Amino acid sequence: MKKNKVTSTDIAKAAGVSQATVSMVLNKRHNVSFSRETVEKVERAAKELGYVPPGRKTRKGAKREKLLVVFCSNLTNPYYVMLLQGIESRAKEQGFGLFVCNTQRDLKMEERYLKMMWELRPLGIIYTCNPSHCFMGMVEELAEQIPVAVVNNQNEKMNVDAVELDNSKLGRIMARHLLELGHRKVAYIAPPLTIRQKQRSKRVEGFLKEFEKAGLKEQVIIKAADEEIDLDVAHIDSEYKIGYDLTKELLSENKNVTAIAGLNDMIAFGVLDALHEAKIKVPSEVSVMGCDNTLFARMHKVELTTIEHFVIFKGRDACDIIMKKMASQNSRYSELEPISTYHVEYEPKLIVRGTTGPANTRKKK
Repeated sequence: MKKNKVTSTDIAKAAGVSQATVSMVLNKRHNVSFSRETVEKVERAAKELGYVPPGRKTRKGAKREKLLVVFCSNLTNPYYVMLLQGIESRAKEQGFGLFVCNTQRDLKMEERYLKMMWELRPLGIIYTCNPSHCFMGMVEELAEQIPVAVVNNQNEKMNVDAVELDNSKLGRIMARHLLELGHRKVAYIAPPLTIRQKQRSKRVEGFLKEFEKAGLKEQVIIKAADEEIDLDVAHIDSEYKIGYDLTKELLSENKNVTAIAGLNDMIAFGVLDALHEAKIKVPSEVSVMGCDNTLFARMHKVELTTIEHFVIFKGRDACDIIMKKMASQNSRYSELEPISTYHVEYEPKLIVRGTTGPANTRKKK
């Protein structure tokens, strides 16, 4: 059986110290603040566990490619394609190439790609969503050697550099728009709301908070897909199908909602087609809105009301973090490498198009 690679997390547990302490000791920074006893404890644990330091040098005379790696969880959703577009445009300006790792939300695939990074040795790594919690130790260990940036949900605690998104705010804007139009009984359709996909839950929470402020929280029907869906390989129509199937289910339950919000535009397109098949007029009978302002939002039969939150810009910001980290490595003024959170917030903008209108309060038969 193949022996698992010993990590700094393993050494930290064995020595009874923090992972950061192990990192600084193994990188010979112990002259900063650690006692001889602590240093010996870490070095002894590393030796006993058979720790092998990751290789850092390229072959003599070999030219190292200017390569960035991007981890994506799902390339069937235009949201991630837009993030990738932003990253690529900035990387190209700086003469970098991209290697894209599409994990498909598969833990084994994510782990496999992470282990490849020690051999690939890119100049930077960008996660377009939160890394899976079980691999945060690996990501933090990589970040000790390679600049890492994560496009993550606001207030997530991470020991790596990040561009923060306020997904809760997007949900609140969606809710306010529907409330202002007089919608009181509404549905919110989402992919699986799992711990691993916390950004989804944040949008839903924001939406519910606005209805709660209006005393109407009980009038919101949350329909989320089963968790098993995230275990399947994503198909090009996966999120569209979630919107379509859950809307059909909602209609069969005869809930008489006046508006349906999709967690993203792809889900909203599925909602629209399910309503069209049921001969329900949009927006005169039921209003529909999405989020992300993807290209398709302007190309559907009826243009989709959605939220623009400048996804491409956020991809560029993540790439900028990598460039700043690389520059700081070349001109250090301290033995310690800082961890920073770049809170670059673009004010989300409601894009009102043809799929939302005043609530139809007449009772349906």
